[in-house]
Amino acid sequence: MDRREFLQLASIFSLSFLLPGSRGWCFSDGKTENHNKRLIVILLRGAVDGLNVVAPYGDPIYYDLRPKIGIPAPGAVDGLLDLDGHFGLNPAAQALMPYWHDKKLAFVHASGSPDPSRSHFQAQDYMETGMPGQPTASTGWLNRLVAEVPAKQSGVRAVSIGPVLPRICSGSESFASLSNRIEPQKSLLDTPEIASVFEGLYCNKKDELGRAFSEGMAAHHEINDELIRAKADQEQIAANHGAPILRAGDPFGTKLAALLKKAPSIRVVFLDFGGWDTHVNQGTGVGNLARRISPLAGGLADLANGLGPLFKDSTIVIMSEFGRTAAQNVNNGTDHGHGNVMWLLGGDIAGGKVYGRWGGLSPNALYQARDLPTTTDFRSVLSRIISEQMGVSAAGVARIFPGFKGTLDPFVRT
Repeated sequence: MDRREFLQLASIFSLSFLLPGSRGWCFSDGKTENHNKRLIVILLRGAVDGLNVVAPYGDPIYYDLRPKIGIPAPGAVDGLLDLDGHFGLNPAAQALMPYWHDKKLAFVHASGSPDPSRSHFQAQDYMETGMPGQPTASTGWLNRLVAEVPAKQSGVRAVSIGPVLPRICSGSESFASLSNRIEPQKSLLDTPEIASVFEGLYCNKKDELGRAFSEGMAAHHEINDELIRAKADQEQIAANHGAPILRAGDPFGTKLAALLKKAPSIRVVFLDFGGWDTHVNQGTGVGNLARRISPLAGGLADLANGLGPLFKDSTIVIMSEFGRTAAQNVNNGTDHGHGNVMWLLGGDIAGGKVYGRWGGLSPNALYQARDLPTTTDFRSVLSRIISEQMGVSAAGVARIFPGFKGTLDPFVRT
């Protein structure tokens, strides 16, 4: 990549699935050309609680396990958004429902890494190398993917958005690295003398301007307080692994869409977000987890909408290092678990369904009687995407995920 192209990009950023009527999972059309396809991978560092992202409200055990943090059923105040009569989507992800109805959004539940580690660092490392249980692996599966993706045009082919190049992108292939770090923002309103003047002018007003000022100041302080608390929480810092915390109104989706439009040669994109380690006061359809989900869902919707015609050739995968305990803890949060849910969004996905082998939440169905099991290896999902969507041969997939012997048989709900 030459200097001019890098500066242009930097200026912008300061499996198949079930076919209708079938029980297998695949992309909607295996006959399309693959040289314009692109894969966007988003890693949620800290272990997002998949059971409160896509909640099995049709199983009463869900509410027995989560009396304080279980999200109300569809139709209730702050209730779930019904997906299929059994699963519901967290209401904070409302922005994605049009894509669900258009069958461009799907979920694979009880999925993730087969490795039993509950260490953030180790589990993230395994998910990034694509070789669970192999701590000596030194390259990332996305980097290995770039080596296998057919290329029919010159230019930047792979981009990592973040302060440092992560393990998933490391290797012999070239990745452009663009920073998108979020830090506490100081403004003139943080100066006491100036803040007092504005408060005197607007805080006591009962009109629309006064309300807007009060809400804006509250949001400003909340954002900075959350970032400062995250900096003070050593476990959260480790879990975030340097990834920024999403905040309301974050324009990552709009910016990423602009990047991909400006540089159509890009085939692979990686970005990550932190703040998903919800040990305390996780909340339900509102609260701490919902405040993370809302800007993520909104950003994904902005990305899909902003891509325009490019959306049909794009696949977006959202995953996390592991899930969380099926039962809430004494602090109205959840602890480190095992199985999770993968999100899949794209123009060539036959979505509108929740996939995966689902065995319920009874003690004998849970992993070690406490966690959602991993019944679908994350590499099975990625292998199908890489093969069907990105045009990589079976031999190439084997090089991307060396030693993986997973099946590509259909995944069905039990």
